[in-house]
Amino acid sequence: MTPTAALAARGRAGGPLLAIVSAIFVAALACAAWFGWSWLSAARAAPSAYAQARDRALADGEQAVQNFNTLDYRHVKQGVRLWLQSSAGALHTQVEQGQATFEQQVKQAKTITTARVLDGALTALNTRTGTAILLVAVQITVTPPQGSPVIKRSRLQARLTRTPAGWRLTEIGQVPASGAAGH
Repeated sequence: MTPTAALAARGRAGGPLLAIVSAIFVAALACAAWFGWSWLSAARAAPSAYAQARDRALADGEQAVQNFNTLDYRHVKQGVRLWLQSSAGALHTQVEQGQATFEQQVKQAKTITTARVLDGALTALNTRTGTAILLVAVQITVTPPQGSPVIKRSRLQARLTRTPAGWRLTEIGQVPASGAAGH
């Protein structure tokens, strides 16, 4: 038997095997194409309701923290009004009740504080109850009446509540420097 005839005989004998291997290859190729298309289209898909709530809570919370750490004695009424718009619950009540005394103290001190959020993250979000906990790193610049501005960085924790107008602060406080476990 010639080499060509031997090859032809093997090709006929491998026919069913070759057909099975070819079918498996085509199926694998089709699966790879489908998974690739699914992966690419998932990246462009609209975010879930939970993801939208998370993003909104984070953005509103960071803005509220920035508002609460920014105040100019020359425009103190507007600043406190912004605090009231950024808060809810007991914190809102506290700002409201102490507003007159606080405005007077700030005007006498003649300081300007400007905050900038460096980073923030939600550590908890409950869309059912409309509550969230936010950790924020903020840079605060305090400009006294005389002298140079002082820059300090703080880590703050805030509790948020969802209201019809968006997410609002209900508590805000410093995170202790030793707050990280084991550090």
